[in-house]
Amino acid sequence: MKSLEQKISAAVLKMIRSRRQPDPGAGTHDPSSVAIAPAKLREARFSDFPAVAALKQRGGLHADSIENWERLWRHNAALEFNTTERPIGWVLDAGGEVVGYLGNISLLYRFGGRTLTAVTAHGLVVDPPYRGVGVTLVAAYFRQKNVDLFVSTSAIEAVGKIALAFKSSPLPQPDYDIALFWVLRPHGFASALMQKLKTAPAPARIGSIAAALTIGADKIFRRRRPLRPAAPFTVSEIGVDEIGSDFQSFWTGKQKEGCRLLADRSPAALRWHFKIPGDRGSARVLCCHLGHELVGYTIVRNDCNETTGLRTSIIADTLVKNDDPEIVRALWASAYDHAEHSGSHILEVLGFPPNVRSAAAEWKPYRRKYPACPFYYKTPDPELQSALSNAAAWYASPFDGDATLIRPSYSLSKPAVTQMHTQIEEADARHDNVPEVPVPSSEPQHSEVS
Repeated sequence: MKSLEQKISAAVLKMIRSRRQPDPGAGTHDPSSVAIAPAKLREARFSDFPAVAALKQRGGLHADSIENWERLWRHNAALEFNTTERPIGWVLDAGGEVVGYLGNISLLYRFGGRTLTAVTAHGLVVDPPYRGVGVTLVAAYFRQKNVDLFVSTSAIEAVGKIALAFKSSPLPQPDYDIALFWVLRPHGFASALMQKLKTAPAPARIGSIAAALTIGADKIFRRRRPLRPAAPFTVSEIGVDEIGSDFQSFWTGKQKEGCRLLADRSPAALRWHFKIPGDRGSARVLCCHLGHELVGYTIVRNDCNETTGLRTSIIADTLVKNDDPEIVRALWASAYDHAEHSGSHILEVLGFPPNVRSAAAEWKPYRRKYPACPFYYKTPDPELQSALSNAAAWYASPFDGDATLIRPSYSLSKPAVTQMHTQIEEADARHDNVPEVPVPSSEPQHSEVS
């Protein structure tokens, strides 16, 4: 029989990480009744936004906005380091209709005094009749030149298999596929669980009360909550817009601590990463000071599942001086308090090296192992590939890739969007000579890529 911890772990992670499935009747493609036009692979253009948004909706992916495209591909400081113009992604075009898409986001990393140009794939989705040739989108992504590092941080099992087929490697950092979490509000969590299980109203009320009492008792008797360390640190909370020059000084010092792969955490990169247009969630920054010195920070991301009402807080990033566990404890205890005050049902930790994660072990979090590794990487540099095969070279967290970079994004008012569309179409008109590449009919067949 499963233990209480195993049951809670399975339920929480299923709710947190479940992906909305597409409606079988949605979309315009029915292979049994509609002739399938041949698909051509080409680079994506900004004027493709409406068609890509419709494709994502058919594929059950999160909402996106034209403002978010502006953020990712026109206001991204990492683009300044590219020696060639980077595609914003690729589409499969079938008779003028977009039936497949993969986004391509530029990032920067630091390793051993080097600045690495990196890319992360985003939003792979293909209409069912074209999934056999959807792998050509991934092939285009990996064919890019002048890329030091390819990272994929939100891969479901099927996408992970495709990454392996293109000779990507799973992240060697231990325990990245094990999430730690605490249930903050047992009753609200239990109610969301009953709704997720689609339990009838009367049994749901009884079940949620029983589950809440059990979880609450387990939380008290096993002391599943952080204890603030008796250390001389002060923790304050600011907004993402308030990240300033003290973060630059801290980031500069952090890079000198050792040879480890770190995503760019300059103040500009942090603000760009967490300022998502039309974001219905929130991100707050917890700053830890020793006297007047900034010695670490944690960024907490708060979201609400609109279907179940489950409110989740996730530690989206943490960086501290010399990986000091006392600083980590001070920040994560404050993150727990913040999540409680924000009304979240769950606080979650995913990733971070073992010496950072271990700071929370004494707080007895629930644990859940994912069915497949969610993080893959690849580099064309053999020496870098060899160095990154060492687990100690990594500081992987939800800040990497698109794990927290991409959230549901909702557009501005209609007139503003219409004006923006006009500007984009005018800009794209100057680049409409991008060649279309017919998709070979001999490409390997893959049925799960969305």
